[in-house]
Amino acid sequence: MSDPSPESPDETDAPRTGYGVIHDYLKTLDSSPGVYRMLDAESRVLYVGKARNLRARVSNYTRPGHTARIETMISQTTRMMFLTTRTETEALLLEQNLIKQLKPKYNVLLRDDKSFPNILLSKSHDYPQVKKHRGARKEKGSYFGPFASASAVTRTLNQLQRAFLLRNCTDSMFETRSRPCLQYQIKRCSGPCVGLISREDYAESVRDAERFLMGRSTKIQEELGAQMMAASEAMEFERAAALRDRIKALTQVQTAQGINPRSVAEADIIGLHLEAGQACVQVFFIRANQNWGNQDFYPRVAADMSPAEIMEAFIGQFYDNKDVPRQLLLSDDIENADLMAEALGEKAGHKVEILIPQRGEKAELIAGAVRNARESLARRMSERATQAKLLRGIAEAFGLEASPQRIEVYDNSHIQGTNAVGGMIVMGPEGFMKNAYRKFNIKGDDLVPGDDFGMMKEVLHRRFSRLLKEDPDRKKGLWPDLLLIDGGAGQVSAVAEIMQQHGVQDIPMIGVAKGVDRDHGKEEFHRPGGRPFALQRNDPVLYFIQRMRDEAHRFAIGTHRAKRAKSMAANPLDDVPGVGARRKKALLTHFGSAKAVSRANLADLKAVEGISSALAETIYNYFQDR
Repeated sequence: MSDPSPESPDETDAPRTGYGVIHDYLKTLDSSPGVYRMLDAESRVLYVGKARNLRARVSNYTRPGHTARIETMISQTTRMMFLTTRTETEALLLEQNLIKQLKPKYNVLLRDDKSFPNILLSKSHDYPQVKKHRGARKEKGSYFGPFASASAVTRTLNQLQRAFLLRNCTDSMFETRSRPCLQYQIKRCSGPCVGLISREDYAESVRDAERFLMGRSTKIQEELGAQMMAASEAMEFERAAALRDRIKALTQVQTAQGINPRSVAEADIIGLHLEAGQACVQVFFIRANQNWGNQDFYPRVAADMSPAEIMEAFIGQFYDNKDVPRQLLLSDDIENADLMAEALGEKAGHKVEILIPQRGEKAELIAGAVRNARESLARRMSERATQAKLLRGIAEAFGLEASPQRIEVYDNSHIQGTNAVGGMIVMGPEGFMKNAYRKFNIKGDDLVPGDDFGMMKEVLHRRFSRLLKEDPDRKKGLWPDLLLIDGGAGQVSAVAEIMQQHGVQDIPMIGVAKGVDRDHGKEEFHRPGGRPFALQRNDPVLYFIQRMRDEAHRFAIGTHRAKRAKSMAANPLDDVPGVGARRKKALLTHFGSAKAVSRANLADLKAVEGISSALAETIYNYFQDR
């Protein structure tokens, strides 16, 4: 990396900015491809760009005639950084990667960058499990996706289980079953755990499921139809009815998936709509000629950005950490389509086509994506206008100087002090900011079980200790403008004490208590050192606060339930070295429970089938040490 610097001005002068600074870099640049960064006086990255020829590209910034946005960016530039690459393709990939990392002010930025779920047919067991999967593909098996949402995966999984009767239980549960579970009773599983289906027949069901997910549903339905007719003619009416149900389930899967294009086997349909300086990109996932759902995205854009610029930036950032299909069907052309296709193809390991359809079924798919983008953006703009009005109402109700841009709401959840957790949810101008939610496992050893005040103090102490460490200058947008505490005067006093200890006394806080009858609409609001007050029952701001308080409660109690379920499901045998699923089953079958195993003597442990003398000693010593 090179960082050629023009002559440094006198330290007493303000830093040089603008055209002159950029022009000075031309003396040291050559015609290599690469990536450049423009930085301001505080070394914050303003813009990241790529170039086939760095010298030629940077020289464009030394000539006037740019848009107002680019002129402002140039006027703020005090320094530039450069990184040369071997090819323009490398520069394109590096540019989008740096944009995602650095989030420059003047670039198109895709802010909603989540992964998408897949269906996994796990192959690490003799009887493969079908399940939802998200993240790195480390487990052995066949992956199918992406699906647009977890609900789309769940819906398809339910139908797949009805059609192919594949298990969804974990391997450990599979190994410890002695009789069929509810999934078998409701005809969602063939009962392989207790030998109700042979390994060969189950493997055939797995192959059928794979064929269906690869788009060969018609062939499977034809085969099942022939088997149903044969069973009926042989008067095997129960088998015929079961096959009929499987055919019906396959039909329901196809119906639920909506549009299933005939001419598109594997593609992402990407439609863009721009309005009032805002953008919405709608992506439909087509795999195996099946529609696996759609998702909308709202990249950060400026009013002077062209559709081509926005679309190219979106594609580069969207596929930075996602699988790339063989075709991308776009509503708007991009400047470097061939270069982008080459870069994505190198990343994916197969050829990628970028098309802008003008007629036929593909054009109809694009039109549908653009229509969805337009409707989604209209809803979002309406919601944001309402949200802005409610935030202004919050400021008026609580005497704030300006509308809060980040409201943090805190709640605790526990049962008589056990499995205690704290939850923080965040509300902003665009609604709930779920990627900013945080959970806190209460760790205070000196807390009395059920001490709500102490729990709240611990949560706020940990939250603001981290804030002071990560963003002491409050420049990253992580600090709240308002704290809402689920509770009354006691909780507010506890929080005020913690805030004072951290030297943070400029953030307003409000306690939300349910009032004497503990009923919606009768909430009382508490400030540190002030008298409680209330809002009118029909005030929209009151409903807004109730919605935030209820979301905090939902998040906290959901986290608590997950923690409690995990602690209840924990089996002491899971932590014993050398005890896997089969040996655990043998021990539980012999002794009846993990507690009985923990109390067994060495001789009894050695008597269990499959437990060697050495392992018996390991198990015995493990529980004795505890």
